[in-house]
Amino acid sequence: MSGRVKILADSTCDLTDSLMEAYDVSMLPLSIVMGDKSCYDRLEITPDEIYQWAEANKTTPKTAAISLDGAMNMIRPYVEEGRDVIFIGISEDMSTTCNVMRMAARELETDRVFVIDSMSLSTGIGLQVLRAAQMAADGAAAEQIVAEIEGAREKVRASFVVDTLTYLARGGRCSSVTALLANTLKLKPRIQVKDGKMGVDKKYRGTIDKVILKYVKDMEEELLVADERRVFITHSGCDQEVIDQVYKYLEQMRRFQEILVTRAGGVISSHCGPGTLGVLYYMR
Repeated sequence: MSGRVKILADSTCDLTDSLMEAYDVSMLPLSIVMGDKSCYDRLEITPDEIYQWAEANKTTPKTAAISLDGAMNMIRPYVEEGRDVIFIGISEDMSTTCNVMRMAARELETDRVFVIDSMSLSTGIGLQVLRAAQMAADGAAAEQIVAEIEGAREKVRASFVVDTLTYLARGGRCSSVTALLANTLKLKPRIQVKDGKMGVDKKYRGTIDKVILKYVKDMEEELLVADERRVFITHSGCDQEVIDQVYKYLEQMRRFQEILVTRAGGVISSHCGPGTLGVLYYMR
């Protein structure tokens, strides 16, 4: 047994396999539905395969929350071992995943499964997962971890710049007219997650490589006083040169102990499309 408290997350946390292994975090995959075929996110399909299907069919896949049976099967062994379980999931404004986990706990008749609505997505969840996992490794009780994570949720900064609005439009998250206009004018919106919801807070114009650097520079004042433990660069398939430029920019700030680069999984990629990049961190 690795510890009294087991940390679980869904696949939208966009943590790498190596990070989850290092922090003893287990993942519940959401589903990607493409026509009559359903695949488990990260386990059975890659974002590039999703893009190929989307372009061939001129639509985007649908995504589905974890199943009740899948949730029960995941937590049952830990419950039977007498361990506490903390699940941190994608914002409840975006998915029913957290509620499915609560239902699974009721079915297993346990009150030692704690469900945290991250009120975020992608590595905005991942930041919370790693903080919880570190506390669990240090021996903190489940209630203490839950209080810390929920108390600091509003300090998570999750935003990203989208190269094309085509995927968001196909998924019904913006109108096709808005997407066409933005793509024609080469507008790149900055999407920010606030109170569990996504919204546009700024629009850039130009090529995505220049826009991404402008987006990062615009956050510099806040980044310089952010929590120094870690910052994520998370992307849905960007040129390595652009990722390297963002990494070097953050590195020269000499602020963060860790600069972690991750690629978004299938669920996030299905909604935002290729070329999206975000810098995500905690404020102090």
